[in-house]
Amino acid sequence: MKVNDIEDVVRSFYNLAMKDFLIGYQFRKINNLNEPKIFEEHIKRITSFWELQLTGNLTEKSHLPFKLIEVHLPLNIKSGELGRWELLFNEVLDKSNLSESCIQQWKLKIRELKKRMLAHPTLFKTN
Repeated sequence: MKVNDIEDVVRSFYNLAMKDFLIGYQFRKINNLNEPKIFEEHIKRITSFWELQLTGNLTEKSHLPFKLIEVHLPLNIKSGELGRWELLFNEVLDKSNLSESCIQQWKLKIRELKKRMLAHPTLFKTN
C-alpha cells in the first residue's frame, strides 16, 4: 500500500466525517478555517499513523510518538461516536480504489484500534 493511497483514504474519511451529523463536530474542531496549516499537518500525521499501522513503515518520523489515548482525552468522546467513526471509515474504504485485501487489512486495524480505545473507559464521556 502506498502512502498516497493511504492519504487519499484519510482525506476522503475526513471530508465525510466533518459533514456527519453525529461526529462531525469532533472533526470540525481540527478543520479550523483560520489555520488551514493545522488541518493539513493533522492529515499528514494521521496518514503517517495509518502508514505505520498498515505497512510497518514510517516515511515521516517527525510525527512520532503517536499518543493515541492522550491526544483523544480532551475531546470528551461519547462511546457511540467511536462506532460511528468505524462505520464511516468502512464506508470510505468500501468506495476506495484499494484492493480487497488492503481494504480488509485496514478494516481489521480499525477494529483493533477501536478495541484498544474502548479498553480505556476514562477516554469516554458518560453523558
